[in-house]
Amino acid sequence: MIDEQLLKRIVINPKIMVGKPVIQGTRLTVEFVLNILAHGATIPEMINEYPGLTLEDIHACILFASKSIEDSSYMPLNEAVA
Repeated sequence: MIDEQLLKRIVINPKIMVGKPVIQGTRLTVEFVLNILAHGATIPEMINEYPGLTLEDIHACILFASKSIEDSSYMPLNEAVA
C-alpha cells in the first residue's frame, strides 16, 4: 500500500478526541496505538482487542508518526554519560 493510501486512514477533526490524529471511523488515536506497541503489545493482540482495527490501520499510525518527525531534529530525553 502506498503512503497516500495509508495516510488517508488517519484523520484530524477538532470534534473527535480534541483534534488528535485518529484512525478514521474510530476514537483510537495514533498516540494510543503507538503507546500500546511501545509497551509490548503485539499486532495480533491489538487487532483482537479492538474490533475494526486492521493491520493497515496500525501501519498508518506508524507511517503518520514517521512523517510527523521527518523534518524535526531529534533530541534524546536522556543522554548517555560516557
